[in-house]
Amino acid sequence: MTDSASSSLSRRAVLGAFAATLVTAAPTYSNAAGFLRGGGDIRRLKMYSARTGERIDMIYWIEGHYIKDAVREINYFMRDWRTNDVKNIDLRTVDLMTAAHNLMDATEPYLLISGYRSPKTNAMLRSRSRGVAKNSRHLRGQAADLRLSSRSVHQMARAASACRAGGVGRYSKSNFVHMDCGPVRSWGR
Repeated sequence: MTDSASSSLSRRAVLGAFAATLVTAAPTYSNAAGFLRGGGDIRRLKMYSARTGERIDMIYWIEGHYIKDAVREINYFMRDWRTNDVKNIDLRTVDLMTAAHNLMDATEPYLLISGYRSPKTNAMLRSRSRGVAKNSRHLRGQAADLRLSSRSVHQMARAASACRAGGVGRYSKSNFVHMDCGPVRSWGR
């Protein structure tokens, strides 16, 4: 009986240590790349744009390295569709988007509402809405406004916020979530 009790105690101790490790390893760092570590050696992004009719479904990261051609395609896909201007998209934002998508266990691609915005487009949008920031992270290629028909704004924002990798804005009336690689913060309802 003593052997059984000590074996049980030992098993409990091991399980307890494992649980403590999981809690300690929970994502608290400042970018989604760290959150994606445990998700395998491949990162995949799926999106479509109703504005251009384009779709993207690609692996952009394998075994610790970004794939240059895939990143170039992401940059083009997330361009300012009004002006056709292309900007290098900050890969921390792409990683945040991917991490949130994985957390939601979503199979449908994101609908890209807005990626990069040229100064001209941002100024035009600001003249129409007070919700557009003068120094928006969209101008720097550091933000994306996204929608999933299978998930609510609340679910999307919650997943993105759980990554603790940047800014997350809820725009419930317009049915989209803003994700960026800036300081960790959240806003909206």
